[in-house]
Amino acid sequence: MSRLEVNNLYKSFGGVKAIEDVSFQVNDRQVVGIIGPNGAGKTTAFNLLTGVYPLDQGSVILDGKEISGLPQYQIAQMGMARTFQNIRLFRGLNCLENVMTAADPYSGYNLLDVFFFSGNKRKREREVRDLSMHYLERVGLAGYENEKPENLSYGLQRKLELARALATNPKILLLDEPAAGLNPSEVQGFIGLIRELHLEFTFSILIIEHRMEVIMGLCSNIFVLNFGKLLASGTPAEIQENRSVTEAYIGEEDEACSI
Repeated sequence: MSRLEVNNLYKSFGGVKAIEDVSFQVNDRQVVGIIGPNGAGKTTAFNLLTGVYPLDQGSVILDGKEISGLPQYQIAQMGMARTFQNIRLFRGLNCLENVMTAADPYSGYNLLDVFFFSGNKRKREREVRDLSMHYLERVGLAGYENEKPENLSYGLQRKLELARALATNPKILLLDEPAAGLNPSEVQGFIGLIRELHLEFTFSILIIEHRMEVIMGLCSNIFVLNFGKLLASGTPAEIQENRSVTEAYIGEEDEACSI
């Protein structure tokens, strides 16, 4: 069953074609990777899927429903959550409050409940708080709920961003360079955590990552972008043996990018 269908995406900025005729599919509970050299269009593709940028052409279908052109908050409410290459957490709020901001739109109380601070609102706020605590614990942040994000290590901030994404109850989770800035031990811990979450929850995962140990260790299928176009697709083994993919990476300075 298809969870996400991406059909013939195009996006230009001025005269530069950032994405050109890109199509791919993510099935139910599948973990799929997107790789490519720097500047290949990977994050631009994520921004198109999540409504950050409008499409020039093409369509994005989530669970059989067209989401192209919808505002970002509606796309999130329909079941698409993401993390960012550059971590975006709310400074001034503690870790628990950061996760609660993601869960609160799904709390179910209405405007009258807010005005009169009704029993329903108090009940739902307790439920949101308890659920947010559960997600913090699930990613390994138990005991950090009152800490400010800026006081956490980079690896723990990555986990907090993941907990906040989980709180939206996604159908598909988009991870943009989630292992960036992590040391080798943290990378292995992250791979294990994603495997556990994938087994526990029902969402599919679409992941952009330069570190090949993450992609090869998690993904059943990989799509390769180069200069905004789909260069190749296949299983990890097929991608490793693809000469066009190897050639696309020649000149990359980061050894973690090697196939």
